[in-house]
Amino acid sequence: MKILVTGAKGFVGKNLVASLANIRDGKDKTTGLDSAIEIFEYDIDTEPSLLDGYCKEADFVFHLAGVNRPQNEAEFMEGNFGFTSTLLETLEKHKNACPVMISSSIQAALDNPYGRSKKAGEDLIFDYGKRTGAKVLVYRFPNLFGKWCRPNYNSVIATFCHNVAHGLPIQVNDPSVVLNLVYIDDLVEEMLLALQGKAHIKDEYAYVPIVHEVTLGRIAELIFSFKESRETKAVPNMEDAFTKKLYSTYLSYLPADAFSYPLKMNVDERGSFTEILRTLDRGQVSVNISKPGITKGNHWHHTKNEKFVVVSGKGVIRFRKIDADEVIEYFVSGDKIEVVDIPCGYTHNIENLGETDMVTIMWCNECFDPEKPDTFFLEV
Repeated sequence: MKILVTGAKGFVGKNLVASLANIRDGKDKTTGLDSAIEIFEYDIDTEPSLLDGYCKEADFVFHLAGVNRPQNEAEFMEGNFGFTSTLLETLEKHKNACPVMISSSIQAALDNPYGRSKKAGEDLIFDYGKRTGAKVLVYRFPNLFGKWCRPNYNSVIATFCHNVAHGLPIQVNDPSVVLNLVYIDDLVEEMLLALQGKAHIKDEYAYVPIVHEVTLGRIAELIFSFKESRETKAVPNMEDAFTKKLYSTYLSYLPADAFSYPLKMNVDERGSFTEILRTLDRGQVSVNISKPGITKGNHWHHTKNEKFVVVSGKGVIRFRKIDADEVIEYFVSGDKIEVVDIPCGYTHNIENLGETDMVTIMWCNECFDPEKPDTFFLEV
């Protein structure tokens, strides 16, 4: 299958082309699409003469090229209607009635220069479909967000993510404004369904079924919390689909020299203990480093429980029920990664039996509270 993508270097085009390339190269076998595809990328800097050949050979067209920030209003119609007309005329010249998908906008329902130009493009392609018998798909995109979207242009999420990540101010005029948002991966998934003839259609328009309705104030609040999480070690609530997608988007705007951030290491002669992350409902994760011959622990908990995973070195984890004499031993090693549960009511310790540092990942079901530590010293 030969696929023409206009606007291939834009936000949507770049994400679509990357997904198509993964399918073509056999890196993504989850879509059900055959890997025998060829991608024709057309953008503003493409040699115009190539369009003729692409239109002659294409089996499917994703028409994503358009204008939304012109220098003058006339460019709206030229970019959103004029090029669409050229594209369809070229397809028709070659008697190529392959399916054509066009990206429109919810503003096509509004009476403004951009909306009128988008509506003109819609009318053009609907007429083209009736005249030629070609299957046409018109998507009225709401606000889109995700990686590779240009900040300080026409996406509030891209602008907020970029500015907060770079320590720049943002402006929220009315936090109660509700935005209808579609995540780029959800859009690309829908476009791949369209490629297979499985597009979602309602009232002659195609649509993306997953739309998030979120206030501007909530968006700003979440993005600021993402930045603060480096200090608080808090992990966003990934059960919420929008939060999960927005966090992924935010990380894509981090400056190249700011991917890493320091953690507070609690260091003494025995080694170190460093908290990595914490959540409100799933506890915290830390890394413990023990020097050779060192034993740590010798305490028990009423309700607090833990999981220990030794990832480097070797040692032994010992348990004793607080009202019993029997000592239980679990020998652990980075050569055999396994989880050891630390039950309530057992005093326990961990000893490094090796000649190198022993590294243990530790999960606890609750975040440490110095006012209520639930930790009581008792030798194993």
